[in-house]
Amino acid sequence: GGPPPKGAPALHSSSAPTRPQHAPRPRPAKMVKMTRVTFRRRHSYNTSSNKVRRVKTPGHRLLVQYIGKKAKGVRCGDCGCPIAGIPHLRPKQYRLIKKHQRTVSRAYGGNKCAHCVRQRIVRAFLIEEQKIVKRVLRTQKKPTAQ
Repeated sequence: GGPPPKGAPALHSSSAPTRPQHAPRPRPAKMVKMTRVTFRRRHSYNTSSNKVRRVKTPGHRLLVQYIGKKAKGVRCGDCGCPIAGIPHLRPKQYRLIKKHQRTVSRAYGGNKCAHCVRQRIVRAFLIEEQKIVKRVLRTQKKPTAQ
Protein backbone atom coordinates (compact mmCIF):
# COMPACT_ATOMS: atom_id res chain seq x y z
CA GLY A 1 0.00 0.00 0.00
CA GLY A 2 1.82 3.04 -1.30
CA PRO A 3 0.40 6.08 -3.02
CA PRO A 4 -2.22 5.51 -5.76
CA PRO A 5 -1.05 5.35 -9.40
CA LYS A 6 -0.87 8.64 -11.32
CA GLY A 7 -4.07 8.20 -13.40
CA ALA A 8 -6.27 6.88 -10.55
CA PRO A 9 -8.73 9.20 -8.74
CA ALA A 10 -7.74 10.29 -5.26
CA LEU A 11 -9.59 8.54 -2.42
CA HIS A 12 -9.74 11.58 -0.12
CA SER A 13 -10.18 14.55 -2.36
CA SER A 14 -11.17 17.92 -0.97
CA SER A 15 -14.27 18.05 -3.23
CA ALA A 16 -15.84 14.92 -1.66
CA PRO A 17 -18.67 15.71 0.79
CA THR A 18 -17.66 15.08 4.38
CA ARG A 19 -19.79 14.21 7.33
CA PRO A 20 -20.16 16.95 9.97
CA GLN A 21 -18.11 16.24 13.09
CA HIS A 22 -21.08 16.40 15.50
CA ALA A 23 -23.28 13.85 13.64
CA PRO A 24 -23.30 10.36 15.25
CA ARG A 25 -21.80 7.52 13.30
CA PRO A 26 -24.52 5.25 11.79
CA ARG A 27 -24.67 1.92 13.62
CA PRO A 28 -24.74 -1.34 11.71
CA ALA A 29 -27.92 -3.41 11.91
CA LYS A 30 -27.97 -5.75 14.91
CA MET A 31 -27.24 -9.32 13.96
CA VAL A 32 -29.92 -11.70 15.25
CA LYS A 33 -29.50 -15.43 15.04
CA MET A 34 -32.53 -16.82 13.21
CA THR A 35 -33.56 -20.00 14.95
CA ARG A 36 -36.48 -22.05 13.77
CA VAL A 37 -38.75 -23.97 16.09
CA THR A 38 -41.30 -26.60 15.24
CA PHE A 39 -44.81 -27.02 16.58
CA ARG A 40 -45.22 -29.75 19.19
CA ARG A 41 -48.75 -30.63 18.06
CA ARG A 42 -50.09 -31.68 14.69
CA HIS A 43 -51.89 -28.40 14.06
CA SER A 44 -49.70 -26.32 11.73
CA TYR A 45 -51.77 -23.23 10.84
CA ASN A 46 -51.40 -19.78 12.36
CA THR A 47 -54.81 -19.59 14.00
CA SER A 48 -55.93 -18.03 17.29
CA SER A 49 -55.93 -21.44 18.97
CA ASN A 50 -52.38 -22.25 17.84
CA LYS A 51 -50.36 -19.32 19.19
CA VAL A 52 -46.93 -20.17 20.60
CA ARG A 53 -44.12 -18.49 22.52
CA ARG A 54 -40.45 -19.39 22.10
CA VAL A 55 -38.82 -20.42 25.37
CA LYS A 56 -35.22 -21.23 26.21
CA THR A 57 -35.12 -24.25 28.54
CA PRO A 58 -32.58 -24.71 31.33
CA GLY A 59 -30.95 -27.31 29.09
CA HIS A 60 -30.32 -24.57 26.46
CA ARG A 61 -32.88 -25.89 24.02
CA LEU A 62 -35.28 -23.57 22.23
CA LEU A 63 -38.84 -24.91 22.44
CA VAL A 64 -42.35 -23.57 21.99
CA GLN A 65 -44.96 -23.12 24.70
CA TYR A 66 -48.58 -22.93 23.60
CA ILE A 67 -50.43 -19.80 24.73
CA GLY A 68 -54.01 -20.40 25.79
CA LYS A 69 -56.75 -18.08 24.60
CA LYS A 70 -57.65 -15.17 26.88
CA ALA A 71 -60.99 -15.58 28.63
CA LYS A 72 -63.55 -12.83 28.13
CA GLY A 73 -65.54 -13.73 31.22
CA VAL A 74 -69.26 -13.96 31.90
CA ARG A 75 -71.23 -10.98 30.56
CA CYS A 76 -74.58 -9.48 31.54
CA GLY A 77 -77.42 -10.60 29.30
CA ASP A 78 -78.94 -7.10 29.15
CA CYS A 79 -76.12 -4.55 29.00
CA GLY A 80 -73.13 -6.77 28.10
CA CYS A 81 -70.83 -5.60 30.91
CA PRO A 82 -68.73 -8.20 32.77
CA ILE A 83 -70.39 -9.59 35.90
CA ALA A 84 -68.44 -8.74 39.05
CA GLY A 85 -67.44 -11.59 41.35
CA ILE A 86 -67.14 -14.30 38.69
CA PRO A 87 -63.66 -15.30 37.47
CA HIS A 88 -62.77 -14.96 33.78
CA LEU A 89 -62.20 -18.52 32.61
CA ARG A 90 -62.52 -20.52 29.43
CA PRO A 91 -65.84 -22.43 29.15
CA LYS A 92 -64.28 -25.82 29.90
CA GLN A 93 -62.74 -24.55 33.14
CA TYR A 94 -66.07 -23.32 34.55
CA ARG A 95 -67.11 -26.97 34.98
CA LEU A 96 -64.08 -27.61 37.19
CA ILE A 97 -64.77 -24.86 39.74
CA LYS A 98 -67.37 -24.96 42.51
CA LYS A 99 -70.88 -23.68 41.95
CA HIS A 100 -70.58 -20.79 44.41
CA GLN A 101 -67.61 -19.54 42.36
CA ARG A 102 -69.60 -19.68 39.09
CA THR A 103 -72.55 -17.57 40.28
CA VAL A 104 -73.41 -14.59 42.46
CA SER A 105 -75.93 -15.10 45.28
CA ARG A 106 -78.85 -12.92 44.19
CA ALA A 107 -81.72 -13.10 41.71
CA TYR A 108 -80.35 -13.61 38.15
CA GLY A 109 -77.02 -14.43 39.82
CA GLY A 110 -74.63 -15.40 37.06
CA ASN A 111 -76.77 -14.00 34.26
CA LYS A 112 -77.48 -10.28 34.91
CA CYS A 113 -75.34 -7.62 36.54
CA ALA A 114 -76.42 -5.91 39.77
CA HIS A 115 -77.39 -2.68 38.00
CA CYS A 116 -79.74 -4.46 35.57
CA VAL A 117 -81.32 -6.52 38.38
CA ARG A 118 -81.96 -3.31 40.34
CA GLN A 119 -83.54 -1.73 37.24
CA ARG A 120 -85.83 -4.74 36.77
CA ILE A 121 -86.96 -4.62 40.41
CA VAL A 122 -87.65 -0.88 40.28
CA ARG A 123 -89.49 -1.22 36.95
CA ALA A 124 -91.68 -4.03 38.31
CA PHE A 125 -92.42 -2.02 41.46
CA LEU A 126 -93.38 1.10 39.46
CA ILE A 127 -95.63 -0.91 37.13
CA GLU A 128 -97.42 -2.41 40.15
CA GLU A 129 -97.78 1.06 41.70
CA GLN A 130 -99.26 2.38 38.46
CA LYS A 131 -101.79 -0.48 38.38
CA ILE A 132 -102.86 0.38 41.94
CA VAL A 133 -103.23 4.08 41.03
CA LYS A 134 -105.35 3.20 37.99
CA ARG A 135 -107.55 0.93 40.12
CA VAL A 136 -108.03 3.67 42.74
CA LEU A 137 -108.90 6.26 40.06
CA ARG A 138 -111.38 3.84 38.52
CA THR A 139 -113.11 3.25 41.86
CA GLN A 140 -113.25 6.98 42.55
CA LYS A 141 -114.74 7.68 39.13
CA LYS A 142 -117.62 5.13 39.43
CA PRO A 143 -119.55 6.69 42.40
CA THR A 144 -119.47 10.17 40.85
CA ALA A 145 -120.96 8.85 37.56
CA GLN A 146 -124.15 7.62 39.32
